Amino acid sequence: MTATLPLGRRATAEFVGTAALVAIVVGSGIQATSLSRDVGVQLLANSLATVFGLGVLIALLGPVSGAHFNPAVTLASWWTGRRHGDGLSLRETGVYALAQTVGAITGSVVADGMFAQPLVRFSGHDRSAPHLWLGELVATAGLVALVFGLARIRRDRFAPVAVAAWIGAAYWFTSSTSFANPAVTIGRAFTDSFAGIAPASVPGFLIAQLAGAAAGLGLVAVVFARPADKPATDSVPDDTDAQRELTVAL
Repeated sequence: MTATLPLGRRATAEFVGTAALVAIVVGSGIQATSLSRDVGVQLLANSLATVFGLGVLIALLGPVSGAHFNPAVTLASWWTGRRHGDGLSLRETGVYALAQTVGAITGSVVADGMFAQPLVRFSGHDRSAPHLWLGELVATAGLVALVFGLARIRRDRFAPVAVAAWIGAAYWFTSSTSFANPAVTIGRAFTDSFAGIAPASVPGFLIAQLAGAAAGLGLVAVVFARPADKPATDSVPDDTDAQRELTVAL
């Protein structure tokens, strides 16, 4: 079970996973803009790379740390488990969030370095607008509802595909292109590239994402009421405890 693994190992997995995720998002954005001037093609390339990369990272690191890669998911995990003592502790939550945030910044710097860009150049891409905040709220609410909804119905084995698919879809149907992740949002402020966000726009996104996480947990409570006592008859039993506890996100 992931909670029995040393916190240092789990934090390292969260750091590496979040760094790799942001490197994929930023690097594919830089590559896309160098290969095409069509914004639609650029977004398609960026979203496909993110979908594939995220799915692989969740499958690889999920059994170690739960593959959150996202402070919103980590906070939701702490909140839902606090009553029964089966979730992350407040200390573990803080360590996870710190590892994710530092990892996101590192991933952005590495991506810029791979494409001979300035290692740190804050983005000038303004994303401050109410409709963008609404897009982030919707994207994050859907992500959290998906992650914890799958856990409630004992279908967490589908998380690598399901979470990656949600993020890929939300790239296209949300106005904000679905950051849905406070750590990733902060990391993307460190690159003045296709995937960047101006530092001044970050607070609005963070507030919308946290509100979205709360809304997602509310949806789970209303729709699924309580954790299932046993798997659905048409589902396949989980292979390991780690899969059973998998909680993931962007």
